[in-house]
Amino acid sequence: MQFCLLILSLLSGIALGSKGNGGKHWAVLVAGSNGWGDYRHQADVCHAYQLLRKNGIPPENIITMMYDDVANDPKNPFPGKLFNDYKHVDVYAGVKIDYRGQDVTPDKFLRVLKGDRKLKESGFKVLESGPEDNVFIYFSDHGSPNILVFPSGEVSWSSRVPNSS
Repeated sequence: MQFCLLILSLLSGIALGSKGNGGKHWAVLVAGSNGWGDYRHQADVCHAYQLLRKNGIPPENIITMMYDDVANDPKNPFPGKLFNDYKHVDVYAGVKIDYRGQDVTPDKFLRVLKGDRKLKESGFKVLESGPEDNVFIYFSDHGSPNILVFPSGEVSWSSRVPNSS
């Protein structure tokens, strides 16, 4: 429930164009885990994707990174579907996953944020935001101060994340 309230409040600011500057809205969504035991992280990223789309953010402005091993896990009683509440709305349907499996790494995450041209030239989506744009970053995983952990177990420290100012 707290997750939904957080996302809804953030999306309200995005949808209303909180800066009023006419810039574009971008989102980077990351599930920092893999495996059936951490089902919720991928389901929450998919739910965030659905909320962004529902609130008018075009799919080309959403970059999704998730291992993508849970929807079709043999333990999933609903193959090819993910749910993040008891209403059984499939949040996996229609989600465009840009980075999956071994491509979900700290290096690629940082390169996405920096708009790395070489990464884009190799066929991956990167942020193409400018100074007037709004960028929403959602990282779903276990928490710990100043670190982001990725599905491979690799860690990215806050000191490596580009300054947002």
